[in-house]
Amino acid sequence: MIQPVATAADWRAADLETSGRWLRRLTAAEIADLQAGFRRLQASGKPMLETTREDFPLGAFAAVLAEAAQELENGVGIRTLRGIPVAEYTAEEARLLFWGIGTHLGVARPQGKASQLLSDVRDAGGTYRGAGGRGYNTNAELDFHTDGSDVVGLLCLKTARSGGLSRLASSVAIHNALLQRRPELVETLYGLFPHSRQKEEAADETPTYLAPVYSLRDGHFASRYIRNHIRSTQSIEGEPRLTELQHAALDAIQELASSEEFCFSMWLEPGDLQLVNNHVAIHSRTHYEDFEAPERKRHLLRLWLAVPQGRPLCDGLAEAYKSTAPGSVRGGFKGQAVTPELRAYQARAAAALGMRDTPY
Repeated sequence: MIQPVATAADWRAADLETSGRWLRRLTAAEIADLQAGFRRLQASGKPMLETTREDFPLGAFAAVLAEAAQELENGVGIRTLRGIPVAEYTAEEARLLFWGIGTHLGVARPQGKASQLLSDVRDAGGTYRGAGGRGYNTNAELDFHTDGSDVVGLLCLKTARSGGLSRLASSVAIHNALLQRRPELVETLYGLFPHSRQKEEAADETPTYLAPVYSLRDGHFASRYIRNHIRSTQSIEGEPRLTELQHAALDAIQELASSEEFCFSMWLEPGDLQLVNNHVAIHSRTHYEDFEAPERKRHLLRLWLAVPQGRPLCDGLAEAYKSTAPGSVRGGFKGQAVTPELRAYQARAAAALGMRDTPY
C-alpha cells in the first residue's frame, strides 16, 4: 500500500515563504572569496573541460555550496544563492564562473542533441509543444516539469522586459495531497509512461522509453514529470496510448502545482543562482516578452548536474538515467556529439568528487 512520503521536501508555498529556506544572500566576504578563486581559475588558462575543483579554490564560498547541497538533498530541495556579481563579467566569463562553481557541486551532464554541458536559456525562436520541442530556447510559458538530472542550476545574467516568473512546487507535497484526495491517480503515477527523446537520441538509444512519474527505492522518493516528452509520444505510431486515468493523473499534478496552495513564485534577479533537486521539486516559468536590443535580452545559463549525495533510484528509471546507484554519474540527455574529451572530463570529475562513473 502506498504511504505518504515523510521528508522536509514536503512543503506548501506558504511554508517556503515563511521559512525563507529557499534563499541565501551572499555576504561581501563570500563574494570576495568567490572572485579571488575565479581569478585563479582564469589565470590557469585551462579550457572548461580540463578544469578541476583544485583550479578554483573557494574559501568561505565553499561552505555556502556545502550548505546548499545539504538543503537540496535533505531539506526543502531548492536553494537560490543571491549576489553573484555577474555584472562585472562578460557572458563568456560568466559561463566559466558558473562552470567552475559546478565543479564543486557535481558532474555536468549533457543536455541535448549537441551533447552540450552548459546551455544558454534564452529565446532562440524554438517551439515548445512539438515532436522536438524544448522549452529553454523559447519564450513560452512552460508546464511544470522536472529536468533530466539530479540537480538543475540556473544562473541569471539578464531578465526580460516583462514576464519570466520562476515557479516551483514540491513533488512530495503534491504526491501526499493526491494520495489523500485521489489515491487511484497516485497508483497510476507509479506505473510506466512512454517518454520521447524529442528526436535528440544517440545512435545507441531508442527514440522513446518507459519510466514512472513517481517511484520509491530504499525509502527514497523520486519524481520524473516531463509531460511534454510524454505528450510527444502520442503522435508517434506504435507508441502506447495514454489511458484516461493516466491523462487525469498528469492533469492533476499540473493543476495542483499551479494552485496558490502549492506554487511558490520568485523573480530571478541578475546574479541569482537557482538550484533545484529534480527528484523532489518541479518548476516552470511564465511567458515573457523580451527587449529588442540583443544585449538586453533575457539570458540564463543552465547546468544539469549528477551530484555525489544523489539518492538511489528505482530500476524503472534505469533507461532514463543510465545508472540508478546513489552518488553515481547519471542523467542528462546523451545527444549525438559525445567526444573523447567529454568522456575524459566525466571520468576526471567523477574521481574528484568520489562518484561512481557511468561511461557512455
